[in-house]
Amino acid sequence: MSDRLPHEKGFHISWDQIHRDSRALAWRLDGKGPDNGAWKAIIAVTRGGMAPAMIIARELDIRTVDTISIKSYDHQKRSEAKVLQQPDPDLVGDGTGILIIDDLVDSGKTLEVIRAMYPKAHFATVYAKPEGRPMVETFITEVSQDTWIFFPWDMALQYVEPYRGTD
Repeated sequence: MSDRLPHEKGFHISWDQIHRDSRALAWRLDGKGPDNGAWKAIIAVTRGGMAPAMIIARELDIRTVDTISIKSYDHQKRSEAKVLQQPDPDLVGDGTGILIIDDLVDSGKTLEVIRAMYPKAHFATVYAKPEGRPMVETFITEVSQDTWIFFPWDMALQYVEPYRGTD
């Protein structure tokens, strides 16, 4: 076990990078849906899955996008996953033809809850950690389990003092 804090082994993602990686995920999903390659709808896991879902919906021309809200973190600490909001059951059914999109699968606990609800959905994330990887069918980049990913919606630009000198 490492004595590092989560931010000490960080993987910083820019808006440009999340856009490129989400488009790459869309390309991997293109033509893989059960309806002659098409997908019926996207369900974004809030909040992190919303930006990738929007990009994927645009790239694959999917007009039906909804959300499922599951809270599994308090700041940077994992807690038990709790469903706060879910999409219309008539839309999702057992998940057939539905893409479940999230930014990251970490432990897999969040997606495990969703998979129990929609067992026939296709689960895709932009980033995956080894512990949660079995919960997704499609992802773009794998990072180590002890890496903390800093997403652009969690960050702000600020001035940093030069390492040496003052001018």
